[in-house]
Amino acid sequence: MNRSLLRRLPALLWLWLLWILLWSTPSPLVILGGLLVALAVLALSRFPRVSRQITVRPLRLLALCARMAGNLVVSATAVGWAALRHGPRVRAAIVELPLDADSDLLVTLATLLTNVSPGSLVLEIDRDRRVLYVHVLLVVASDDVTDARRELLASERRLVAALGRRQDTAPAATPTSRKDDA
Repeated sequence: MNRSLLRRLPALLWLWLLWILLWSTPSPLVILGGLLVALAVLALSRFPRVSRQITVRPLRLLALCARMAGNLVVSATAVGWAALRHGPRVRAAIVELPLDADSDLLVTLATLLTNVSPGSLVLEIDRDRRVLYVHVLLVVASDDVTDARRELLASERRLVAALGRRQDTAPAATPTSRKDDA
């Protein structure tokens, strides 16, 4: 197997998996068709080279995934209960979240990690200042804002510990928040 093919293997596997997930029924036709479509996409397109921006630490990545799965269950339950109990009167805040992530890939993954957690949604990414602006639900008091920020920062730190390298940079801006009614 030549090096060019090996470098494109992750993209091939990702496109193939994406095809299967989009069809949601892994029949033999979908699996074979997905492989053919992924091969055709890679053969007909020129993807830019992506430099290796991460260092995978398998045990930390596994711990991150396990923690994320647990957080999804807990937070989905809390958001569902709040929606049933309070309806449209659920309190929310916008939290400024300084990032440790030092690459576009890690910022993207941090954004995805934040967005898959029910009750939080990234509204804006300030790439120059390395800050996410996140809308969080279930905020009644300023302690809730602090707790939400602490949990989001902890998740991002776990991501950086699992996949990235921290670089000594200037300290991030002081985080702020603004409460509003969602």
